Amino acid sequence: MNPSWSKDRRRELRVNETLAEGFLWSHLRDRRCGGIKFRRQVGIGPYIADFYASESKLVVELDGPIHDTFEARAYDLERERYFKELGIRTLRFKNEDISVSMEEIVKKILALAVAP
Repeated sequence: MNPSWSKDRRRELRVNETLAEGFLWSHLRDRRCGGIKFRRQVGIGPYIADFYASESKLVVELDGPIHDTFEARAYDLERERYFKELGIRTLRFKNEDISVSMEEIVKKILALAVAP
């Protein structure tokens, strides 16, 4: 995890996080979500995951409008396939969902994070 080639990019993504990422991070950091440790902008092979709980093998991704293109959807599917091969599950949410239903999103994350 966290290959050295992606260190600068991961740092850049943390510094320039979206409002949705910052809001979700405020609910995940410091084990605030059911005691589960999440890290943000984690390198996993050739990809960088928005949020990752290694103990639960769970990636949480937030998708802005850029993810609505055919190319972006294809890239996201390839990422999910790669993660699945490693035994990592992926949850995806739209940025706009964060401000509307954070409680439900946290419940979904928690349910999948503690599920076998």
